[in-house]
Amino acid sequence: MKKFYNIALIGTGNVAWHLGPALENAGHHITALYGRDKKRGKQMLDRLFNAEWHHDLDFSSADLDVILVCVSDQAIAEIAKDIILPDGTVLAHTSGAMPMNELEYAAADAHGVFYPLQTFTKGKEIDIEEVPFLIETSEKWATARLVRLAETISHTVKEVDSKQRKHIHLSAVFACNFTNFMMLRSAQIMEQQNLSFELMHPLIAETINKTLEIGPKAAQTGPAVRKDIKTLDAHLELMDEQQEWAEMYQEISQQIIDEYHKKEERSGWDI
Repeated sequence: MKKFYNIALIGTGNVAWHLGPALENAGHHITALYGRDKKRGKQMLDRLFNAEWHHDLDFSSADLDVILVCVSDQAIAEIAKDIILPDGTVLAHTSGAMPMNELEYAAADAHGVFYPLQTFTKGKEIDIEEVPFLIETSEKWATARLVRLAETISHTVKEVDSKQRKHIHLSAVFACNFTNFMMLRSAQIMEQQNLSFELMHPLIAETINKTLEIGPKAAQTGPAVRKDIKTLDAHLELMDEQQEWAEMYQEISQQIIDEYHKKEERSGWDI
């Protein structure tokens, strides 16, 4: 098995922005970059050592071991239909939500998934070694190649199938996207009162740290878990002019009550 691989990146978004330098720092060679946004492509090339801009999806004459498709979920199948591949190359997408068979229309010797379980933002550096990589492929030899590739940049590499990965992605939406949206609402409430959201920073940090240390079930606090109806109603009154916020607050609070109290104890604040 080769120690280092020749890799092409398709896409110039946040995932490619972080993956490219990480793979090169591990000793691999990013030889080609393709994307629709040439401006972002130039910015990407400035982050890479010797990669060249590829003007189309014909890679048939390229010396490549892996092609990583780092594009939006909706564009994966289109890429698969148009790409022309060299022999012996593994074609893999990096999506958590899309199944491996999104790439089955490509004439690849093997196709698969190389999914980094992390939220990526351009300009916000992360420790790639702490990012779990979830692998799935159509061939055993391709699995070995992608696992080897992932292990050179991450401490956590796991083989999961498309069904498992969909549930992992769903879990990630709750843990990451919904949590961040709740913090947005928190920031907006503070802003309405001319208060700094920075006042919430220690509370948020302790909440996350405690959840990771003892688990979310044990870490839950607040008026809903105490079934403090008086406080819950008082909070609802504060949101008279934000009815959608109030409805979300009531729905989530009711679910917390239902989660932590026995069925016979759940009356009194039902929706």
